[in-house]
Amino acid sequence: MTITNITNSGMSYFSDSPISSSAGSITGSLLLCIFLPIGISGNLFIIWSILARTRHRSITTLLILNLAFADGFVTLLMPFFIVYLVKRTWLLTMPLCKTVLYLCSTNMYASVFLIMLMSLHRMVAIVWRRNSGSVFTDRKAIVRMLVGLWIISLGMSVPYSVFWTTFRKEQEPKVVVCACKHPQPRDVIIQHCLETLLGFLMPYGVIIISYVCILQRIRNTQFQRRIRSEKLCLVIVITFGLTWLPFHVMNMVEVAGTFFPETSIQKETLDDIWSSIRGFTSTVTFISSSLNPLLYTFAGKSYIKREGWAFMVRLFESARIESTQKVRPNQSNVQQGM
Repeated sequence: MTITNITNSGMSYFSDSPISSSAGSITGSLLLCIFLPIGISGNLFIIWSILARTRHRSITTLLILNLAFADGFVTLLMPFFIVYLVKRTWLLTMPLCKTVLYLCSTNMYASVFLIMLMSLHRMVAIVWRRNSGSVFTDRKAIVRMLVGLWIISLGMSVPYSVFWTTFRKEQEPKVVVCACKHPQPRDVIIQHCLETLLGFLMPYGVIIISYVCILQRIRNTQFQRRIRSEKLCLVIVITFGLTWLPFHVMNMVEVAGTFFPETSIQKETLDDIWSSIRGFTSTVTFISSSLNPLLYTFAGKSYIKREGWAFMVRLFESARIESTQKVRPNQSNVQQGM
């Protein structure tokens, strides 16, 4: 159908750009097919290890459990987009398009907020251990934070669902696209700026500040304390940033395009950049949900031969032991990391 005075924009995961190219759709679907079993089995294994096998669940373990739930849920949505890429058209209903993309957006916010909370907890545990209150050390307080975090993530995704819909491409009427329709260019600016600010820049800024304080604290101690769980959290943070930064950069490319006239060379150039890269960056954001189990496996590689399938439990219990110890400048026993 033809809708006048409406801007076609990329949605929070896939726009019409991935289905405009046969090579791009094939590449994207293959990548998702490779990481789908890794993401589902890996995150389910983490959830099972924590709920069924871990005897003492630390705050770090609770945060990792919630992150595994968020990542595992989004991997369950991958088949929708694999079919979308293979068929190069949305075969399902508009309400299902809105629902799937709403859940994807919720996962984006939940993941970054969980990693932010994880970083703040590590900072309090290492930098302000003696002077810290119960906010980041009391399990009940953390549980309340987690409940609030999920409520905020669900609520922040609601306004965006207004723009998500299905429509037919004017150039190819048989192709149905599941994407955003913005009535005005300013809606593109508002949505993407808020998404990038609240879903990436602000929380990731807090994350970076937290780890700068942690590294500075470790550097100022007489013996540099290397903690396995500390390195694991840091790798999770870096991986999340590398997989989501290109996506938000493409958001800003699209926003920049709204400031130029429709027929200008600048807008055409920006639109070409956006349409050629957005599909790939969207695929990478899905892959990010499958990477954490691989990171945990790498972190726990020293336990695999000794513990077998229980290596993940040993890793999490090790994180608990390390998180309960204080940083002492004059300690004689320095723990070795990975």
